[in-house]
Amino acid sequence: MKNRIMLMTLLLAAFTFAAQAQDSTHARGHRWDAAGKADKMSDKLYRELGLSKEQRKAIYDINEDIARKRDATKKDASISSRQRMQVYQQLDTERNRRFREVLSPSQYKKWNDWELMKKGDMEKKMDRKQDKKEARKTSNG
Repeated sequence: MKNRIMLMTLLLAAFTFAAQAQDSTHARGHRWDAAGKADKMSDKLYRELGLSKEQRKAIYDINEDIARKRDATKKDASISSRQRMQVYQQLDTERNRRFREVLSPSQYKKWNDWELMKKGDMEKKMDRKQDKKEARKTSNG
């Protein structure tokens, strides 16, 4: 009886440990692949812009293509970070051009306004980060 309880406790502990190890590895090590990124972005645009099924498929294809190109650029160790940023900007321009061909004018405007708002929020965040960095320099110096 005592051995049975001990065995059950060990099995329960082993299963719990295995489940936690799998969850933590998955959470930390998981990176979206191009298809996953495209699916996530396309789904959000589908909901926000009211895309038709044809538009959703076309937007998915565009997003997947751009994500693959971004991933390839990110992995390319032969280019500098400045060159990488230039490629990212070119890919954003390409996405904009291709989206314009798929979306209606009102959908494109809504998407573009959304992108501009995200960029503005990112710039504010970077400015706050820079301000904190400058404040630390002056207080330490």
